[in-house]
Amino acid sequence: MDRFVWTNGLLEMNETLVIQQRGVRLYDGEDKAKLDVGIVLLSTHRLVWRDQKNHECCICIPLSQVIFFEEQAAGIGKSAKIVIHLHPCPENKEPGPYQKSKYSYIKLSFKEHGQIEFYRRLTEEMTQKRWENTPVSQPIPTGTGPKAGRTRAVGIVGIERKLEEKRKETDKNISEAFEDLSKLMEKAKEMVELSRSIANKIKDKQGDITEDETIRFKSYLLSMGIANPVTRETHGSGTQYHIQLAKQLGDMLQAPLEERGGMMALTEVYCLVNRARGMELLSPEDLVNACKMFESLKLPLRLRVFDSGVMVVQLQSHSEEEMIASALDNVSDKGSLTAEEFAKLLGLTVLLAKERLLLAEKMGHLCRDDSVEGLRFYPNLF
Repeated sequence: MDRFVWTNGLLEMNETLVIQQRGVRLYDGEDKAKLDVGIVLLSTHRLVWRDQKNHECCICIPLSQVIFFEEQAAGIGKSAKIVIHLHPCPENKEPGPYQKSKYSYIKLSFKEHGQIEFYRRLTEEMTQKRWENTPVSQPIPTGTGPKAGRTRAVGIVGIERKLEEKRKETDKNISEAFEDLSKLMEKAKEMVELSRSIANKIKDKQGDITEDETIRFKSYLLSMGIANPVTRETHGSGTQYHIQLAKQLGDMLQAPLEERGGMMALTEVYCLVNRARGMELLSPEDLVNACKMFESLKLPLRLRVFDSGVMVVQLQSHSEEEMIASALDNVSDKGSLTAEEFAKLLGLTVLLAKERLLLAEKMGHLCRDDSVEGLRFYPNLF
């Protein structure tokens, strides 16, 4: 491995690429090299190895350094290899990954096969020795002359310059990202002001616009966000914060609950609220604590926990008897229903539909058939 020198990986004058193969690991004699798996390239003049992940890590060895080579068959848990025996390391060799090695040969381990074709092409190049036909005026650097040293130095400087350019580009992208985030925050404030203005106009001109237009305006406001979301910065971090948050949720969730039949899963409420709050996101814990205060604050909403542990927010006026009667009527009309079928009939989520059916079963109005086809509910005739 001490015969290898650093390179920029570019082909030199009068040099031609012969073959390349991915998934090749280098061995320093019998020891694995400290380099990762990479790509090996065979040209008319050199053997080049490049790291598959870090293309800046690239080393080469002139074919003139090769004495002979041989194949090593694959074994159980071992890949096929090509063993390359090398001339002694020259004294004026350029820098490389290894300064000294106790071995006079290297191994190419082919993890993704391709060793047969590579061996054949290497045999052809070593027989033809095309590197000897290179004009003297345009030598291929082999680590044995001052010109080669200057060429490699330029290559290393080029790599360092490229890395520096990448770093500057990364810093620039990060700066632009934070600028965009600041602009987004400014735009969010403008949208909140716009929503507040539209809300005031709806109140002032309630008699001049139709009910459909009012519903449409309210949907726009929901998409744009809550005008003044309750936050810990404005209302502290204690009970007062949860009280104010509960009041705001009571105002906001009234209309969506009425549209959804008077009940919504807490997960659905969480998504709806955070969408409306924009950048001031609410944690699940704060949402649950605020919902628990609905009853003590005498708000028209209630937090309910089913026997299965599913938590929902429902209107206070939501009648359990009506919910059970609706489930019984639908199941009786259809003969039997699954939670998925019941959800489609009422436009509910499958989770809430199943809870309604289970509640009706608990009260003795329905019975179940739990089979390989799934859970199906029938009217209880007993």
